[in-house]
Amino acid sequence: MTKILIVEDERIVSMELESRLTNLGYTVCAQAVSGEEAINLTIEHVPDLILMDINIRGQIDGIETAKKLKEHLDIPIIFLTAFNDSKTSDRAILLNLLKKENCTPL
Repeated sequence: MTKILIVEDERIVSMELESRLTNLGYTVCAQAVSGEEAINLTIEHVPDLILMDINIRGQIDGIETAKKLKEHLDIPIIFLTAFNDSKTSDRAILLNLLKKENCTPL
């Protein structure tokens, strides 16, 4: 069973993601609202995939959290965000976490 960690500080969004993923047969192993919590839960649960909001609570945002995780673990991370500004996507691209052609709004 594929384990997914959700990193989202909006509880209603997190609950909706969990419901949809569970209905699709995935296991949501944990949910985090901050970068610090996401790092701790990733170490604890070692998920197969992380769904990461970019604008989250805490001292570090989703991009910085992903950077710290990628330094030590090879877990795929999919960014989620309601914002589509070039500054945010450029930061992610500079970290070499995603390719520019994949930074398109839905």
